[in-house]
Amino acid sequence: MFGGVDSHADTIHVAVITDRGGHVADAEFPTTTAGYAAAVAFLNAHGTVTAVGVEGTSSYGLGFTRAARGAGLTVIEVNRPDKAERRRIGKSDPIDAYAAARAALSGRASVIPKDDTVSGIRALHNAARSAVKARTAALNQIAHILITAPDDIRVKYTGMRGKTQVDAISRLRPTGDGPRVALLTALKTLARRVQALTAEHDTLTAALDAVATDYNPGLRAAFGVGPDTAAQLLVTAGGNPDRLRTEASFAALCGVAPVPASSGRTNRHRLSRGGDRGANSALYRIALVRMSSDARTREYVARQASAGRTKKEIIRLLKRAIAREIFRYLTTPVTVPDVSDLRPARQAKNITLTTVAEHFGVWPAVISCIERGTRRDDDLAGAYRDWLTAA
Repeated sequence: MFGGVDSHADTIHVAVITDRGGHVADAEFPTTTAGYAAAVAFLNAHGTVTAVGVEGTSSYGLGFTRAARGAGLTVIEVNRPDKAERRRIGKSDPIDAYAAARAALSGRASVIPKDDTVSGIRALHNAARSAVKARTAALNQIAHILITAPDDIRVKYTGMRGKTQVDAISRLRPTGDGPRVALLTALKTLARRVQALTAEHDTLTAALDAVATDYNPGLRAAFGVGPDTAAQLLVTAGGNPDRLRTEASFAALCGVAPVPASSGRTNRHRLSRGGDRGANSALYRIALVRMSSDARTREYVARQASAGRTKKEIIRLLKRAIAREIFRYLTTPVTVPDVSDLRPARQAKNITLTTVAEHFGVWPAVISCIERGTRRDDDLAGAYRDWLTAA
């Protein structure tokens, strides 16, 4: 027997089919603990269940997915039926549930759902991003108000930039009444909102950094991988990255795998426009960081440029290579060398960050990041340790 589940906010519809695709039975259950238990019992009552295809395993179907896995059932993630099939046979909860069961039976759906061990990272990541969006909206409102503000206000505050402007506006003391006071009050309110959202984002990012580092220290320590990009890649892969069988499948998931676009005498590939666009953006940001700061990447870019490739083509190649590296971090435990001894050793000898940076020909911030473990460079860390020992 095979099962299929069409999930909604308040109900789930469960269907059972035979190994040959014949309809057996279907029923509707509430999205409660008791409802999930009844749905699992309904499936088991019709025989041995080989697999259950579930729509929305990371949204409305997550509760049933947990219950089914807890009962020992194999759950398969199912996409919604394509539009052509829906036009042909129509749409209803029973139809969708039977379609999910047939997808599991035929093998059209074969992906194991993500587990929810990264749900905390996903929640922190979404909260941090929403804080950034709200802050950007408030900053845009301040800029738009200043465009039409009286000349003295506009000239005074448009000459400032960034945090200086926000801090100055937040210290306004509008008094009296009239349009001018109303305008200053709006500006002050928006500036204080920006400050609050900035502090909120910093707090969320620190918490996200700690959780992501604890969950996968190797990924977080990779060059160019910050808290936001690490969180996005962990959310994309899920807590069970073994569901991604090869690094090629992970590259396809991130939208960085070339797609064949050949026809007749034309033999070519095009860039994938599918995949998780958040993961694609994370790989792009890692590529940009490495192009500007990583010596090996800069040498690679120079070689490709001399071969006649454009910057866009080089970035595409980098993203594909980075996806291969990230897949290894996601699927293979990586031991990150301990660097907690570096800062105490430097401070014990009264050596400044500037002195260390000048000796190795890097910025002081690079040494600080290595000491704090937010940037991984094993060769530099080893040379730094040897230099401190000999100093």
